[in-house]
Amino acid sequence: MERIKIIFTTVLSVLMSWLGILAVPVFLMVGGNVIDYITGIMATKYREESISSYKGIRGIMKKVCMWLLIIVGSWIDILLRYTLDCAGIDNDVPFIVATVVAVWLVVNEIISILENMIDIGVEMPPFLMPVVKHMRKQIEETVDLQERQGRENEIV
Repeated sequence: MERIKIIFTTVLSVLMSWLGILAVPVFLMVGGNVIDYITGIMATKYREESISSYKGIRGIMKKVCMWLLIIVGSWIDILLRYTLDCAGIDNDVPFIVATVVAVWLVVNEIISILENMIDIGVEMPPFLMPVVKHMRKQIEETVDLQERQGRENEIV
């Protein structure tokens, strides 16, 4: 048992070190994916839907594509760092694009989990869904604001 703990701790430590700033959103994403999938299956009974292998596989494919979005965000970050390095610009830019993508996806998973729970009949604190939707809006507006500022700088 002690050996399993050591192996688990070592693997987790290496993974956290490798992911860096992405570690927290990635681990939240894993948990969110699992909980959303389970609550989605549970909610089908209350939505008067049937569970089918097609819907299940489609749901898993959506989760895989979410992971691919984070990978694409990481590639963009790597390209940005490489470009800055080639231009001789010193930078310590971590995975910014991938982190924003991951956080946005986690927030969407939370919204989906809450919607599943509402369909199941769980009484929801009235502030919870608005808070989470506000978080998503803030992420989208922050990225949009930075995009607009970038375009304005190009014009000047």
